[in-house]
Amino acid sequence: MEKRSLKTPKRVTLFCGHYGSGKTNLAVNYALYLRARGLEVGIGDLDVVNPYFRTADSKKELEEAGVRVIALPYANSSVDLPSLPPEAYALVEDRRRYAVIDVGGDDRGAYALGRYTPYILEENDYENLCVVNFMRPLTRTAKEAYAVLREIEAAGGVPFTAIVHNTNLGAETTPQTVMSAEKEALKLSELSGLPVLFTSADEKIANQIPGAFPLRLQRRPFE
Repeated sequence: MEKRSLKTPKRVTLFCGHYGSGKTNLAVNYALYLRARGLEVGIGDLDVVNPYFRTADSKKELEEAGVRVIALPYANSSVDLPSLPPEAYALVEDRRRYAVIDVGGDDRGAYALGRYTPYILEENDYENLCVVNFMRPLTRTAKEAYAVLREIEAAGGVPFTAIVHNTNLGAETTPQTVMSAEKEALKLSELSGLPVLFTSADEKIANQIPGAFPLRLQRRPFE
């Protein structure tokens, strides 16, 4: 199995997963991580499914860090139309900038990725990460998570390249919450043939989990 790490990022990184997997938080934090390394970065929100928790919620922080933000036209408003901005094509076409893309939840959300799939596959410099939270109702086991993984992959048309283990219970997450699901993450890796690229956790507890990628949790605008 090919070994990769966060130290060698691909030009395009996609974050996909089941509802509540935490992919949006990961996308925001990863974009900031790349920018902190001095890279030119753009982040795109293709989530046409969930109107409540979007990359646009962190737009100010991202732009202050120098990250270009391309979000849905009606993000953070009372309008929820499944439309994608034309500027989103720049993420996959402009190869001078690293692109981080937050894809909608499950297979229904992944369909929005289809229009960009030819560009991504042609360049062939991408990481498609399946974000898994084993505390969610439909992904409590490796077998359940594997079924979701394959549904998303078929809908989006971009093969997954790795898994991100992001098991959490929101504010109630403890180090044990994360580590107790490590066996399921490894089982999912065996089922899918994909490596676990990294484990992520809230920055408040990440230092208690060996090798964890720390996350600063995104706040919703109404909190």
